[in-house]
Amino acid sequence: MKDQEEGWIREARGTLRAAESDFFRVHPWRYWWDFGLSLLVAYTAGTVFLLSPDGSWAQLIAYPLAVFWLYRVGSLVHEVAHLAQGEMRVFKVTWNLLVGIVTLTPSPFFTRHHRDHHSQRMYGRKEDPEYIVNVFQPGSWKSLVVYAVWVAIFPVVVFLRFLLTPLTYLTPAIREATLTRFSALTLNWRYERRLTAQDRWAIAAVEWPCCLRAMAIPAGVLLGLSPWTRLLTLYSVALGVLVLNQMRLLADHHFESHGVKLSLNGHIQDSCNYTGRDVFTWLFFPFSIRYHALHHLFPSLPYHNLAAAHQWLVARLPVDSPYRALDQKSWWSVARRTLLGVPG
Repeated sequence: MKDQEEGWIREARGTLRAAESDFFRVHPWRYWWDFGLSLLVAYTAGTVFLLSPDGSWAQLIAYPLAVFWLYRVGSLVHEVAHLAQGEMRVFKVTWNLLVGIVTLTPSPFFTRHHRDHHSQRMYGRKEDPEYIVNVFQPGSWKSLVVYAVWVAIFPVVVFLRFLLTPLTYLTPAIREATLTRFSALTLNWRYERRLTAQDRWAIAAVEWPCCLRAMAIPAGVLLGLSPWTRLLTLYSVALGVLVLNQMRLLADHHFESHGVKLSLNGHIQDSCNYTGRDVFTWLFFPFSIRYHALHHLFPSLPYHNLAAAHQWLVARLPVDSPYRALDQKSWWSVARRTLLGVPG
């Protein structure tokens, strides 16, 4: 029965791997282009927002631009996470120096838990760090209020995690708890990170520069280099970016595991593709990650090849292939069910 259920997955994988084009080939220029453009627009809009008089038209116009493009350039951490360990090292270091450390979202705080989300061992269980229904109960307004509050304070939690880095070394017990419980950018408090020697080194390598960055924010205010309102404007940008990411997470999957480990077939069919061009898909799913089910089917497939790979599969798979059913009507059709617990 299991072989029969997962036969379509083998067929889809075989079909893509048999293609004349190598869909799994990474094109570094595309990463650098998307990174450079997004970084330029994000930091330009962010600078205008931060330096404009509070409440001015320039600040009001710059805010949504800064949030959207920071979300976009920040989303490249997902691509960093899926690159092989020795692949595009200069890109990884550059992204962390110019984005990860500046925004307090370094890739070593994302890669491990994101790969856990992809694993059959973790996917859909209560500990899954990216299975959003582990953070709230669909249809419960009280649970949604708690979730909203948790989202609102999460930027402050992340800031304090890095600001207080020196204190995490006070005792071995505190340090271990910090590494396993407070070194992942997830809202799921049940998630416990499994550490390798590489993880420990990577966390230490980025947390100290992030600590200095976190210290610089209040220091600038105390030294009179920045107005006290800078704390609020920085928080508003961080919250805006986080909200966009949470909106995406609401519709990446159908969330039907109910905390139980799923088969590979269940895992993939629990995931969503969005091929439409509605505004929410454009807003919440940067860099073709709207093909999210395809991404879970082929985690090593570069983001810039997802659309072409999807078209190849649709053109060649049987009309009754379950792969076609992964396509969803719209972001809201899935997000509505996730939030309210009702069909989309």
